Amino acid sequence: MALRRLCNRGARAVFLDRHGLARPPGGATTSPALLGLIHDLGFVQLDSINTVARAHDLILFSRRPQYRPAHLKRLYERDGGLFEHWTHDAAVIPRAFYPWWDLRRRRDAEKLRHQWRNWRRDGFEDQLTAVLRQVERDGPVTSSDVGRKEMRGSGGWWDWHPSKTALEYLWRSGALAVVGREGFKKRYDLTERVIETHLSDPAKAPDTAQTIDWCCAGALDRLGFATPAEITAFWGHLTLPEVKAWCDKRRANGDITQVEIETSDGRLHRSLSWAELPDITAAAPVVAPSKRLRVLSPFDPALRDRKRAAMLFGFDYRIEIFTPEAKRKYGYYVFPILEGDRIVARIDMKARRGDDTLHVQALWPEVSIKWGQQRQRALEAELARLTRLAGVQSVSFANGWLRGGGKPIGTNPA
Repeated sequence: MALRRLCNRGARAVFLDRHGLARPPGGATTSPALLGLIHDLGFVQLDSINTVARAHDLILFSRRPQYRPAHLKRLYERDGGLFEHWTHDAAVIPRAFYPWWDLRRRRDAEKLRHQWRNWRRDGFEDQLTAVLRQVERDGPVTSSDVGRKEMRGSGGWWDWHPSKTALEYLWRSGALAVVGREGFKKRYDLTERVIETHLSDPAKAPDTAQTIDWCCAGALDRLGFATPAEITAFWGHLTLPEVKAWCDKRRANGDITQVEIETSDGRLHRSLSWAELPDITAAAPVVAPSKRLRVLSPFDPALRDRKRAAMLFGFDYRIEIFTPEAKRKYGYYVFPILEGDRIVARIDMKARRGDDTLHVQALWPEVSIKWGQQRQRALEAELARLTRLAGVQSVSFANGWLRGGGKPIGTNPA
């Protein structure tokens, strides 16, 4: 029996619809509305780099242009709609999902206790007790509030002072919760003072089998179609063998089925989808993606899986913040630009807040994309909207900003 097949354009339409990028940008930014968006996405990754706006802010802005950072802060810190933990990276997550992180917290506790207790941490258990007592007495606290007399490093976790290590362990394993951030520094408090008992009681937590089912089903819902490896990577909780076993069971029950996805270069890629989805060979009913240009974060949910972005969009992207400047192909922090269901360019820009300007250093159209007057007007309109998120008033363009053989179009280079 022939497998159902989804053409490349249909696959992109399904994928963008699941990631909130098909409909025209817009919508309310009240706490309930913003929580609904994050629920649909699953989570929003946090990142500290602020060349234009932090990743989590740009992710939300690209879908809700009226969004401002204060909206997320209100939802997270005042209204208690979110909690912070890890997926593939640090993220804010709907608080209703907290019980489904119990397995992750238990697994993190086992892994990190072994890793950190055996890494120059004499008296690690005593350190945990001391920090927990301080948080109970003084909380909420930041890493600067604990271990004031300890030697402090400037690197990664291997260079943390002992109390910082204890704070991180207590958070990752569930004794503490993050209640917000000062700048980008986490504030920790006792979980029992932050998360409602019906969500945080370990006795009421789902078991491993229930968590596997929730994670796999939720990932497939949000991806539309996926391989076991892609399902595994979505939340970051499970092992590949656990996901493969879930897929095998669900296929045997007829719940999910194998499909063929046409890639951007015309090849066929086998994937899995829910069997009860509408016939995805007729993708026309899927919402046609908005033609408005959108600047995306490099950590946007639609792009964080670089292999999937290459498969669906023919978009080969790597972030170059850790690449020496002389070896960078594009720039330190380059933003993809989405137009409809295509990624049409990437742009290197930075908010020069001292000059009150969003400065475009370079833009590279993708192969076969012509950068004409219409796209230029659409870009300038999007950058004007973006200035409000970046906290600046105007846009400037460097000399020779349009790369790839193009010529600057109707702008006033700075």
